Amino acid sequence: MLKSKGIKPVTYVGYTNNLKKRIMLHNLGKGAKFTRGRKWRLIYKEKFKSKKEAISREYYIKNNRLLRNKIKNENFNSSSI
Repeated sequence: MLKSKGIKPVTYVGYTNNLKKRIMLHNLGKGAKFTRGRKWRLIYKEKFKSKKEAISREYYIKNNRLLRNKIKNENFNSSSI
């Protein structure tokens, strides 16, 4: 999960097999359309063995507002939850 820097921060959830490169692309304005024009920092990550598992978890987080807000507001590290 990424969190934007600025006055009104927002979060972004996605999956990738190269986290450093993906964050760099988002910060250069070359990521997903939603991420353009913002600077991002990593606030939470999880690692999965398969793309299918990662996509399933991404969907769960995006659709579980309580979990998403908990992660966003408490700034978990990568080993939490």
